[in-house]
Amino acid sequence: MTARSIRGAAAATVAAVLASTAAACSQPGGPSGGSGPGARDSAVVGIAYEPDSLSPLLGYGKDGNSKIFDGLLALDADMKLRPALATALPEVSDGGLTYTYRLRKGVEFSDGEPFGAKDVVFTYRTILDKKTNNASRTELDAVKSIEAHGDDTVVFHLKYPYAPFAQRTVLPIAPEHIAGKQDVNTGDFTTRPTGTGPYLLTRWSKGEKLSFRANPHYWGGVPKVKKFTMAIIKDDDVRATRLRSGELDGAILPPNLAKGFTDGTRTYAATTYDYRTVTLPTHNPVAGDIAVRRALDVAVDRKAMVDSILNGEGRPAYGPVPTDSEWFARGTERTHDLAAARKILDDAGWKPGKDGIRSRNGVRAAFPLWYLTGDKLRQDHALAYASDARKAGIDITTEAGTWEVIEPRMKQDAVLAGGGSPADPDFDQYTLLKSSLAGDGFNNMAWYDNKAVDRALEAGRRSGDTAARKAAYDTVQRELMKNPGYTFLTHIDHLYVVKDRFGPLTTQVEPHDHGLASGPWWNVEDWTPKK
Repeated sequence: MTARSIRGAAAATVAAVLASTAAACSQPGGPSGGSGPGARDSAVVGIAYEPDSLSPLLGYGKDGNSKIFDGLLALDADMKLRPALATALPEVSDGGLTYTYRLRKGVEFSDGEPFGAKDVVFTYRTILDKKTNNASRTELDAVKSIEAHGDDTVVFHLKYPYAPFAQRTVLPIAPEHIAGKQDVNTGDFTTRPTGTGPYLLTRWSKGEKLSFRANPHYWGGVPKVKKFTMAIIKDDDVRATRLRSGELDGAILPPNLAKGFTDGTRTYAATTYDYRTVTLPTHNPVAGDIAVRRALDVAVDRKAMVDSILNGEGRPAYGPVPTDSEWFARGTERTHDLAAARKILDDAGWKPGKDGIRSRNGVRAAFPLWYLTGDKLRQDHALAYASDARKAGIDITTEAGTWEVIEPRMKQDAVLAGGGSPADPDFDQYTLLKSSLAGDGFNNMAWYDNKAVDRALEAGRRSGDTAARKAAYDTVQRELMKNPGYTFLTHIDHLYVVKDRFGPLTTQVEPHDHGLASGPWWNVEDWTPKK
């Protein structure tokens, strides 16, 4: 184990200690009342990640389904758009360049102040302001201007007919009278938000839990689950242990841990766009070499990963688009072929040494691969990938670390990363692959630079024609075969285990960002706990 891996293991130990401490603090109630697991009108669920901020101005809840806020629109169980703060879907005119929303009347923020058109205008204009630290700003690139027509109408004018624009308006709306009087990047609103949603945040103990209570004045009806807690438990094993011991009512778990639960619980599988991929940084002399990239793309045994790591709960991934999507480019599947991988490397001058590891011009075919500490799925994917690579003569050293450790190394080191959005191919591919976004936080983590892909991404984003968009995203996927700046491994079906006193429940088709806003608790405000 390297020094970095030792630090990663130490971080996991600290996480377990924190989780145990959180457990001791989260059981004040019981079946007859209170706020802990088992309390009749409460729910405590375990999630793997926590947000950096709770402000939609900085990106929180941008894909909808925030418990604190509402968007103009929302997504139902079938991922179809439905009205939320708007009374209906938008009126689209001017050749797809104008979107008009009529707003719901009588809605209040949780502090009692009225919601109106000015709050919508404030939210979108603030996100588009370059002074706002929102890494997702490019998602609203199509917006030319936004204006309020009275208190109950908002009109968006677009620069080009951006086909999925309505799906962007699930973005939560912030109150101008609070957020507009603070520093958008550092003010109290980032950790103590006020919204129109079904729940109010009562406490955020960072690294431990997010606590909510039902909004008694929610325009959609007061939730029957009065207290809702998201316990932040980054370690998969600790999360499973706490669920088994009764400290949690539900949790997201990897397949090998979820299968151990039976009596008194239900397991829910959610189909997803969530992929696991290995970034191959352009600036790394080995990972950035096209021959190495192409060899790794066929050396990896994706089916074995689905079978052994996911227990069949997923599919091989050949790019950001799942194979069962209408946007998937047929013919871009890659067959596991170790002989072909070796030939690609031989032809490119990467020759094996006495230890079986290749080199070229004095450069050894070796690089590190980082994964997130405590994430068993990422660890297992990383180890399997390194094992497959070694059979082709490439030496990959796996390292565990926190994002604080990993992020500064992303320009040179490979990362076992995740992503995926079911809403529209533009939503994930643009930020993943656009060369101009390289080095912009977690956008384009591989510093991928392919001009043909850049052109196709712009064409797909700017065209209002479905066939033209399909052709553009086909081009992207075929270019990723020629020069794969990422090795896509699997698309993962998320598994959740929940006590059956809440069931039966439902799930949506989920993005990579799961657990916090997804899972069976995507509509916790509609749950009716059994008495």
